[in-house]
Amino acid sequence: MPFQVTITPIGRMSLPADIRKRLGLTSGGALLVEETEDGVILRTVAQAIAHAQALAQQYTGDNTDASVDTFLARRREESGE
Repeated sequence: MPFQVTITPIGRMSLPADIRKRLGLTSGGALLVEETEDGVILRTVAQAIAHAQALAQQYTGDNTDASVDTFLARRREESGE
Protein backbone atom coordinates (compact mmCIF):
# COMPACT_ATOMS: atom_id res chain seq x y z
CA MET A 1 0.00 0.00 0.00
CA PRO A 2 1.52 3.37 -0.99
CA PHE A 3 2.20 5.99 1.62
CA GLN A 4 3.57 9.50 1.51
CA VAL A 5 6.72 10.71 3.27
CA THR A 6 8.03 14.23 3.51
CA ILE A 7 11.59 15.10 2.56
CA THR A 8 13.23 17.72 4.78
CA PRO A 9 15.22 20.64 3.37
CA ILE A 10 18.43 18.67 3.99
CA GLY A 11 17.12 15.59 2.12
CA ARG A 12 16.06 13.37 5.01
CA MET A 13 12.85 11.39 5.10
CA SER A 14 11.24 9.17 7.72
CA LEU A 15 9.68 5.79 7.10
CA PRO A 16 6.63 5.04 9.23
CA ALA A 17 7.42 2.99 12.35
CA ASP A 18 5.25 0.01 11.35
CA ILE A 19 7.16 -0.35 8.08
CA ARG A 20 10.54 -0.07 9.82
CA LYS A 21 9.40 -2.72 12.29
CA ARG A 22 8.19 -5.14 9.56
CA LEU A 23 11.48 -4.72 7.68
CA GLY A 24 13.59 -5.11 10.81
CA LEU A 25 15.15 -1.68 10.37
CA THR A 26 16.64 -0.17 13.47
CA SER A 27 18.51 3.03 14.11
CA GLY A 28 21.47 3.09 11.74
CA GLY A 29 19.88 0.44 9.50
CA ALA A 30 20.66 0.53 5.80
CA LEU A 31 18.45 0.70 2.73
CA LEU A 32 19.67 0.47 -0.84
CA VAL A 33 18.19 2.95 -3.31
CA GLU A 34 17.65 1.95 -6.93
CA GLU A 35 16.51 4.48 -9.50
CA THR A 36 14.44 2.99 -12.31
CA GLU A 37 12.47 4.40 -15.23
CA ASP A 38 9.33 3.93 -13.13
CA GLY A 39 10.63 5.59 -9.99
CA VAL A 40 12.71 4.75 -6.94
CA ILE A 41 12.94 1.38 -5.22
CA LEU A 42 14.07 1.07 -1.60
CA ARG A 43 15.33 -2.36 -0.51
CA THR A 44 16.88 -3.69 2.65
CA VAL A 45 20.27 -5.32 2.17
CA ALA A 46 18.65 -8.75 2.61
CA GLN A 47 16.02 -7.90 -0.02
CA ALA A 48 18.72 -6.68 -2.43
CA ILE A 49 20.66 -9.93 -1.99
CA ALA A 50 17.52 -12.00 -2.57
CA HIS A 51 16.75 -9.92 -5.68
CA ALA A 52 20.27 -10.44 -7.05
CA GLN A 53 20.05 -14.18 -6.35
CA ALA A 54 16.71 -14.36 -8.18
CA LEU A 55 18.23 -12.58 -11.18
CA ALA A 56 21.20 -14.95 -11.17
CA GLN A 57 18.86 -17.94 -10.99
CA GLN A 58 16.92 -16.55 -13.92
CA TYR A 59 20.08 -16.58 -16.07
CA THR A 60 21.74 -19.73 -14.77
CA GLY A 61 18.73 -21.93 -14.14
CA ASP A 62 19.68 -25.25 -12.61
CA ASN A 63 23.24 -25.06 -13.97
CA THR A 64 25.31 -25.87 -10.89
CA ASP A 65 28.48 -25.09 -12.88
CA ALA A 66 27.57 -21.41 -13.31
CA SER A 67 30.02 -19.79 -10.89
CA VAL A 68 32.09 -16.73 -11.79
CA ASP A 69 35.28 -18.77 -11.35
CA THR A 70 34.02 -21.43 -13.76
CA PHE A 71 33.00 -18.77 -16.26
CA LEU A 72 36.43 -17.08 -16.11
CA ALA A 73 38.26 -20.41 -16.40
CA ARG A 74 36.17 -21.33 -19.43
CA ARG A 75 36.90 -17.93 -21.02
CA ARG A 76 40.65 -18.41 -20.43
CA GLU A 77 40.50 -21.87 -22.04
CA GLU A 78 38.60 -20.53 -25.03
CA SER A 79 41.04 -17.66 -25.54
CA GLY A 80 44.09 -19.91 -25.17
CA GLU A 81 45.46 -18.15 -22.09
